[in-house]
Amino acid sequence: IDPGHGGEDGGAVSASGQAESQINLAIALELDQLMGFYGVPAVMTRYTDVSIHDESAGTLREKKVSDLHNRVALINRIENATLISIHQNASPNPSHRGIQVFYGEEALSMPLAQQVQQTLTEVAAPEKKRAPQHIASSVYLMNHISCRAILVECGFLSNREEAARLQQEDYQKTLATVIAAGYLRWMAGCLLYTSPSPRD
Repeated sequence: IDPGHGGEDGGAVSASGQAESQINLAIALELDQLMGFYGVPAVMTRYTDVSIHDESAGTLREKKVSDLHNRVALINRIENATLISIHQNASPNPSHRGIQVFYGEEALSMPLAQQVQQTLTEVAAPEKKRAPQHIASSVYLMNHISCRAILVECGFLSNREEAARLQQEDYQKTLATVIAAGYLRWMAGCLLYTSPSPRD
């Protein structure tokens, strides 16, 4: 579970000054607890609002590059991992809103992305019928890992109404619960698909 950004790299910022990194972390911590409750082993890339850069990194750019490299190394060390990266969106158009799931390598990641997007849409954003999208090649983390991976943009901090909701603890818990439900739905489907047929 990867709470995007952290520390000096706060990511997007709402009109009220709320940094994306703190919202990402709050949702990710809830998701981590839920995964543990359901017996799914999880590893967090960070547990506090910090950057995980090397001490030798000096400038903000160096810290961001080092942070991303360290996240990639951590994820690639975990055998048979599935990455869920939590982020918040932003747009110059303040009317933009809604949840969007992106996926990495298509064959590995698209089925999970489809299930998580569908579950999030059903529960949290029924008015926005979005399909999951392949991640852009410019997103370093998602394009330098070897495992199944999705990135969930939970909402737009540039939309005042949505930003206010994203800062509410109850809604953060709802998002974490629905992401977990989407993952568990996908995992159950995989188990059914791979289970041997019962003998007559």
